[in-house]
Amino acid sequence: MRVALATSREVPGLLDDEGRLLQERLRALGVDAEPAVWDDEHVAWASYDLVVVRSTWDYPARHAAFLAWADAVSRVTALHNPAPVLAWTTDKHYLLELAAAGLPVVPSAVLEPGHDPAAHPYRDVEHVVKPCVSAGSRDTLRCGPDEGTRSADHVAALLDAGRSVLVQPYLAAVDEVGETAVVAIDGVPSHAVRKAAILAPGGGLVEGLFAEEDISAREPSPVESAVAARVLEHLGTPLLYARVDLLPGPEGPQVLEVELAEPSLFLDHAPGAADRLADAVVRRLR
Repeated sequence: MRVALATSREVPGLLDDEGRLLQERLRALGVDAEPAVWDDEHVAWASYDLVVVRSTWDYPARHAAFLAWADAVSRVTALHNPAPVLAWTTDKHYLLELAAAGLPVVPSAVLEPGHDPAAHPYRDVEHVVKPCVSAGSRDTLRCGPDEGTRSADHVAALLDAGRSVLVQPYLAAVDEVGETAVVAIDGVPSHAVRKAAILAPGGGLVEGLFAEEDISAREPSPVESAVAARVLEHLGTPLLYARVDLLPGPEGPQVLEVELAEPSLFLDHAPGAADRLADAVVRRLR
């Protein structure tokens, strides 16, 4: 059995620490697992029994090409998560869908190219500006209520580049409490971590593939677990992996993102997590 762990050429050694951990566990189960760069035209994707999307962190700059790649791979072998899921999760317009479905989502406004960059409902409070297609907190800016010009300039730059923009109020409790990321494997909650706040007041844009994170193990509260379960139920068919990121809101946890394409799964922060993911991969192979 051959498995490709889809990655990007910018990742040192082609696999991050948890990618290597998953590779090790798969090989222990008799699976020939190896990294493969998603946009390498020389990769014979049909030669693999299954492709697991892992560290394809450079896709935002070539979103359409990434989705075309996913569709092409799906025609010759099994891809997890599947191509339609990748298309949904890599564009944060999905937050509007979740909110419409009654899920507790961080309040969100989406601005499309041609929109007035200063005309959004959160311009008078501390807020966050980010592209709808982004990863690793790149091109994301935290702006204070007195930074209207800075905010509008960043929104304008993104809109002028043809990118849809997501604007959300900054939930200040994250600075103390942190963010909770709930990881599910094969549709079943596996573990969770605490992510310290990343965006500093007045901070600049992230350099490199992703922002450095301060991570520690965390037991989600019953309410956080319930919200994550509602999100997983909304997704329907159990996915190989899913990560639900929650922020502390004034009335309880709110969904910040649902990561189904290339998220860090923090396998090294929970005993047995890498084994659970490897076992789930093997079940799909069989």
